[in-house]
Amino acid sequence: MAEKLKVTLVKSPIGAIPKQKATVEALGLKKLNKTVELPDNEAVRGMIWHVKHLVKVEEI
Repeated sequence: MAEKLKVTLVKSPIGAIPKQKATVEALGLKKLNKTVELPDNEAVRGMIWHVKHLVKVEEI
C-alpha cells in the first residue's frame, strides 16, 4: 500500500443518497475538482469504496 492517497471529487454528490454526501464531506471534499491527501489506511479506503463513483484516487 502507498503511504498517502490523493482523492479528487470528480462528480457532484447532489443526487447521491445522504450517507454518500456525508462520506464525501468527511473525506474533506466540499467542492468539485477539490483534491485532498489522506493517509492510506483501511478506514479511508472503505470510505472511498462507498463513493468510488464520485471520486478519483491516485496513490502517492
